[in-house]
Amino acid sequence: MEDRKKLIHVTKMPIRWGDMDAYGHVNNTVYFRYMEQARVEWIESLQVPVRPGGEGPVIINASCTFLVPMSYPGMVEVRTFVGEPGRSSVMTYVEMRLEGDERIYAEGAAKVVWMDTKTGKSVPLPDHVRASLEGE
Repeated sequence: MEDRKKLIHVTKMPIRWGDMDAYGHVNNTVYFRYMEQARVEWIESLQVPVRPGGEGPVIINASCTFLVPMSYPGMVEVRTFVGEPGRSSVMTYVEMRLEGDERIYAEGAAKVVWMDTKTGKSVPLPDHVRASLEGE
C-alpha cells in the first residue's frame, strides 16, 4: 500500500454459505463483492448516490491478493483506506479480516475516478468529496 493512506470506512458483512467454492473457502470473485459493498457504503456516506446518470464514481481497475482463506461461518471486516487524491481520482485500498482476528486475510485496491456518465470523460472530484479525503 502507498505510504500515505487514511482510514475512511469500516464495515462488516457475514460470509454466506453460497460464498464458498468447491474447495470449501470463499471464492476469489466474492472478495471483489465484499470490496464493492464497502466502497458503495463509503461513497453513499458522502451523500453521493451510486446511481446511473450525471457525474459520479467509476472504478477503472481493481486488484486483490488472497493471503489466508476465509470460510463459512464468519463475519468479514472490510477496512477501506484512501491515498492522496488527484484531480479526478483517488486510489482506495482495502484490508479484509475476520471479526475478532487481526490477521489480514486479503488486501485489495481500486482506482476510483469521477466521471461524467453522459460524456464518458473524467471530471474533477466534487469539493465535498475532496474535503473528506484531505481532512484529518
